[in-house]
Amino acid sequence: MAYWLVKSEPSTWSWAQQVAKGAKGEAWTGVRNHTAKQNLMKMKTGDRAFFYHSNEGKEIVGIVEVIREAYPDPTDESGKFVCVDIKADRALSKPVTLAAIKVDAALAEMELIKYSRLSVQGVTAAQWKHVCKLGGL
Repeated sequence: MAYWLVKSEPSTWSWAQQVAKGAKGEAWTGVRNHTAKQNLMKMKTGDRAFFYHSNEGKEIVGIVEVIREAYPDPTDESGKFVCVDIKADRALSKPVTLAAIKVDAALAEMELIKYSRLSVQGVTAAQWKHVCKLGGL
């Protein structure tokens, strides 16, 4: 299993909206960055991702599961980009803020810090375990 982080502005797509989709999940559309596209293409069914509220909140609030692997993004008229389907798995007991991540030596190499604008990022197993601990899981 691989670990990821996906970002969304809560005013566009929030954790609450993701949770409301239930077991059928939702397509993670709208990614228009080629590095993020490559990450989507690497995702496999059963992989987990942190759900990060960007711009508003700037915090990891939950965990999602990939339930459908990459396929053409129906919102992309160019046909160059892909999406995956994800479903909410569980909320973190305590959101993990970007500020907390930035000052934690164990997370100094996290892509969230190094590539702050990348909307779909990889997370190492050690980072995953540490953030889960910080989030009360």
